[in-house]
Amino acid sequence: MERLAEKLKLRTDPIIFFWSAGLMIAFLVILVSFPDSVGNVFTDGRSWVVENLGWFFILGVTTWLAFLLFVAFSRYGNIRLGKEHERPAYSNVSWFTMLFAGGIGTVLMFWGVAEPIFHFSDPPYPDVVPFSVEAAQDAMGISIYHLGLHTWTIFTLPGLAFAYFIYRYELPMRVSSVFYPFLKDRIYGPIGRTIDVFAILGTLFGVAVSIGLGTSQINAGLTELTGVADNVPVKVVIITVLTLVAVGSIVAGLDSGIKRLSNINIGMAVGLMVFVLVAGSTVFLLRGLIETFGIYVSNIVPLAFWNDTMAAFTSEDGWGWQGGWTVFYWAWTVTWSPFIGIFVARISKGRTIREFVLGVLFAPSIFTLIWFAIFGWSAMEIDGIGGDGGPITEAVGLGPEFAMFAFFEEFPFTTLIQGVAVVIVAIFFATSSDSASLVVDILCTGDEDPGPIHQRVFWGVAEGALAAMLIVLAGDAGLTALQEVITVIGLPIFIMVFAMMFALFRGLQSERLPKRESPAPPPLEELVREERVSEPHEQA
Repeated sequence: MERLAEKLKLRTDPIIFFWSAGLMIAFLVILVSFPDSVGNVFTDGRSWVVENLGWFFILGVTTWLAFLLFVAFSRYGNIRLGKEHERPAYSNVSWFTMLFAGGIGTVLMFWGVAEPIFHFSDPPYPDVVPFSVEAAQDAMGISIYHLGLHTWTIFTLPGLAFAYFIYRYELPMRVSSVFYPFLKDRIYGPIGRTIDVFAILGTLFGVAVSIGLGTSQINAGLTELTGVADNVPVKVVIITVLTLVAVGSIVAGLDSGIKRLSNINIGMAVGLMVFVLVAGSTVFLLRGLIETFGIYVSNIVPLAFWNDTMAAFTSEDGWGWQGGWTVFYWAWTVTWSPFIGIFVARISKGRTIREFVLGVLFAPSIFTLIWFAIFGWSAMEIDGIGGDGGPITEAVGLGPEFAMFAFFEEFPFTTLIQGVAVVIVAIFFATSSDSASLVVDILCTGDEDPGPIHQRVFWGVAEGALAAMLIVLAGDAGLTALQEVITVIGLPIFIMVFAMMFALFRGLQSERLPKRESPAPPPLEELVREERVSEPHEQA
């Protein structure tokens, strides 16, 4: 393998690179050759995972959140991610902006309108009337639960583990480095490389599913704007074009330009949110924004432990509503966690654990809450709270990718705003694909510096090809098929991230931290002497 790597002029760990590439290509060949059989395997696998281990996903993420808060507020919170003299390379504002760019752009664009309307029109709780006030409040609480603190917990835990072991122990920038407390130097051997290959494959699938969802939304927007067909061939063309854009940026060395474009895109997304606030029912939305904080706080604990236990008696499939929502979200998000974790670790060197945990958990979660409050309440008001539904509900019935564009039909400058939304999603798509190629390459090399251009191009093309094949596999089933794939792939990655929590705690326990001791009170004689010295001054 080393000779082959030399011939191809690669700068990587040849075993990790070729095993990851080979297994991914093998999967693509199997997928093309036996699409129906592969689809059936994922369908059956998803049913088994959700029915038997859905509780494990829900309890797991809540456990991780509690662990992170414990670490942040304990004496470990003062540990610096790097050498003691190192300080953050980015200001807090720049850091928060990059956190947003790294993980939630496409997700908010896809689900910002669709998910609240889903739960508003079809409440998950029994005896809640669709389109009622109670349904609207539940919809907001559930939506933010899915994309607030718990989602960012899944990114924060691996990110903290990466930053701690890579910058504190000066280990390679690979997933296997996190398990150093258990494996020691075996992270450089077969066990460590197996972990790295596994993490790379999971990351490729997670990114591919996200590309698939983004492509569906771009196709829906183009259908609204130009009348182009909404079907699998068009989606494959969109993936091909945007993959070429991402690959072109790699070849041209446009990293700085892409970063600048990403920042501009964030500004466009924020501008879109402000437009909805100003052009919509501003006072209603501001009141709803404040109330949404209370809804989230009051719902987060019950939702964090809700397992839909009674579904065994009330649902035909035996596993209930959460299988298609919460379990899917956690499985999908955890496949992204190596990608986002490495990204967050790289921009957080020099920060303390307390700064890292509180910043990565709360800054994006607060923005998510604001986004959902504005888009969600506005969409539910348009469809009629206390009514029978409206045009956005009808669009969601066709597919969640249509929700945002049906929503903008109710605002002025419809065509312009829909066009802007398509551009925002497309740019998020291209920049995420470019960044993912870099991170996957880093996971192979173990070095923070990017590898040769053709090495990164390979991963960019691989992500696009995998996404296209998943779209073909999904066919008309769309989101449901993608849910089946990612739930199965997400389970082993979830177990791996769970193990990271124990590895990180083992590492923290090995730190030699100064004990906090309260100073002993001075002897009584000293106190009396001080009082006598101060008396002349008081009399004067």
